[in-house]
Amino acid sequence: MTKVLLISEKVNFYKFKEGNERAFAFFFNTYYSKIVGFCMQYVGDQDKSNSIAQEAFIKLWINRKEIDKINGIKSFLYTAAKSECLNLLRHHKVVKKYKNQLLEEKENQLNLEILNSFECDCMSLIELEEKIEESIEELPEKCKLVFNKSRKENKKNREISKELGISVKAVEANITRALKYLKIKLYHYYPNGVAGLP
Repeated sequence: MTKVLLISEKVNFYKFKEGNERAFAFFFNTYYSKIVGFCMQYVGDQDKSNSIAQEAFIKLWINRKEIDKINGIKSFLYTAAKSECLNLLRHHKVVKKYKNQLLEEKENQLNLEILNSFECDCMSLIELEEKIEESIEELPEKCKLVFNKSRKENKKNREISKELGISVKAVEANITRALKYLKIKLYHYYPNGVAGLP
């Protein structure tokens, strides 16, 4: 990447953080086709891949103030896309035709793809994934249940509230409690915090 492009990316990053839509369009044009291509490798459907990529950018815009570094944009987008791809693989009817082993292999492939895009050490992501799951398991039972329904099942706070028979504020409190705990547990891996955790 040329020096001019690096400067342009840096300027757009700060404008993006402030809510500038043109700056958002800059990163959309930079990463959209890459995210779609990434999703296509695993869901095998152009329309679904486009939808997942668009959803990832919507989440990026909503959480823009939580991203501290330029490379955090790329990290956030791939992580959000990965999560949606896995949800689709888990819930799609065709998954029933395969054994759990195939789903696990798909998830591992997704993890490696993300690693390649970040040029990270393979073990670092494996360790992080394991640490996240271990940390979630350590949460109090109700807190863990609420957090999993929010982050893994992508349910809205009001849905969780009705399903568990608790107030929306109680749902929010449990999610906040879980996030604080996970940020402490994962500080060694990400001192600046994990965008969109997990």
